[in-house]
Amino acid sequence: MSGIIGKKIGMTSVYDENGKNIPCTVIEAGPCVVTQIKTMEKDGYSAVQLSYDDKSEKRTPKALIGHFKKAGITPKRKVVEFTRFEERKEFGEVVKVDVFTEGEYVDVVGVSKGKGFQGVVKRHGFAGVGDATHGQHNRLRAPGSLGASSYPSRVFKGIRMAGQTGNHRVKIINLQVVKIDASRNLLVVKGAVPGPSGSYVIIERWS
Repeated sequence: MSGIIGKKIGMTSVYDENGKNIPCTVIEAGPCVVTQIKTMEKDGYSAVQLSYDDKSEKRTPKALIGHFKKAGITPKRKVVEFTRFEERKEFGEVVKVDVFTEGEYVDVVGVSKGKGFQGVVKRHGFAGVGDATHGQHNRLRAPGSLGASSYPSRVFKGIRMAGQTGNHRVKIINLQVVKIDASRNLLVVKGAVPGPSGSYVIIERWS
């Protein structure tokens, strides 16, 4: 599984050869630096650790400063491990957006937009109790009945209720790479990816 760390820039649209308008997401993918090579002999599993996006030393723990200095780079904000990397990578090597090619399909992992504490209508698509008639008062967006009567005298686990909405790790699979701008480290993929503009995303290609 080859991959790279990126930052969501925003959405745009492009036209294909048939004149169809395709919504796309622009991602700044890399450059990332290989800051650690994990092996079966030493760590019990194989992985390539990539680091992305500069960070000030003042806001970096001393242990991490030493970790990044081993690779001869400044501290980074985002560190991700990729298992089963297709190409052999060396310690300190720079990984750029050209690990992908136009037309192939990738998976994108991000954290969805947090929407705070929401009711059942917004969170689960409930319709509410019904019309505001027959004595109903302020019940249009209410959840309705939650459980049974004297048995079991409790609410079952997993029942759909109000609560925290969004802010979850989400993977969108099989997004086609529409365009690559290697000079500006830009990757354009078809469709939407989770998270607000400026958030970190992980782009993966399964072998």
